Amino acid sequence: MGAKIQAISYYLPEKVLTNHDLAERFTEWTPDEIEHQTGIVERHYSAEGEIASDCAVAAAELLFAQHNIDRQDIDFLIFCAQSTDYASPTTACLIQHRLGLRTSIGAIDINLGCSGFVYSLSVAKGMIEAVGMKNVLLLTAETITKSLHPQDKATLALFGDAGAATLVTNAASARPNIGQFVFGTDGSGAEMMIKRNGHFRNPFTHLWGIDYINELDQVCNDNCFQMNGIGVFSFSMRTAPALVKATLEKHHYTYDDIDLFIFHQANGFMLDVLRKKMRIPPEKFFTYIRNCGNTVSSTIPIALAEALKQGKAKSGDKILLAAFGVGLSWAGTVIEV
Repeated sequence: MGAKIQAISYYLPEKVLTNHDLAERFTEWTPDEIEHQTGIVERHYSAEGEIASDCAVAAAELLFAQHNIDRQDIDFLIFCAQSTDYASPTTACLIQHRLGLRTSIGAIDINLGCSGFVYSLSVAKGMIEAVGMKNVLLLTAETITKSLHPQDKATLALFGDAGAATLVTNAASARPNIGQFVFGTDGSGAEMMIKRNGHFRNPFTHLWGIDYINELDQVCNDNCFQMNGIGVFSFSMRTAPALVKATLEKHHYTYDDIDLFIFHQANGFMLDVLRKKMRIPPEKFFTYIRNCGNTVSSTIPIALAEALKQGKAKSGDKILLAAFGVGLSWAGTVIEV
């Protein structure tokens, strides 16, 4: 028994923040400079009151409609996000009810960011191969823009909100297409990407914290998401090539065996540097960040859906997925389409 990715759909909120909007706010920047530094021209922002679970539900409804999937066939639900509805109960339980799924299914949250899709995909595969589930609904979503400081231009230029829905199924009647997994974790780098306040270690003490300027000359507030861009770049340059190498070795593949590489869509400029560093031909390296930004755990399923839609990924192709980021954490696998 094996597992395969059967279908993917994604949802982007209506509101858009363009580079022109950012350049009006930060006059030292031009729209072209923002695009050069990030590879992004616009990113989507969730509406007031619209949170991660709402984006996940919207993506799931699109999945059911676009791929003619009967929601009553879902056996297990995984919700991967770091912006959950409440500290308790589990947001996946709330989503089960909102989507009208059977009550005889399992539902869990996975609290991960950038590497969350690949980690969650391994759990979905395990549910099918080890537990005997037939259809696992994997939802990734984030509304990170609600946590960004309005004067932190580095994060505002990168991040967007989104939700993605992936159906992972039992491949009993078809070739399994999800391979083996490689994982990594280094909690010593947790402060490179962190939102310090708002949970049990550091609860919110009042509506808004105290602004300060950090050592990188960024406007910060411990109630907001913060990112050390230089540290993250260095981490990515160090981790991604080793992750790809380990993933290839685990599958007994070489670079030439892979038809397409899809990395976490963190930053267009950084992705191009990584591609050149690993000497991956442009035609074998797919990016989809220009019109949606870095959508955290949803970047890989969105890029994968677009690669299939655009014909960049074809039947029988081997695609290496590599995710890395907040945690610090990383994960890789190879799928066949």
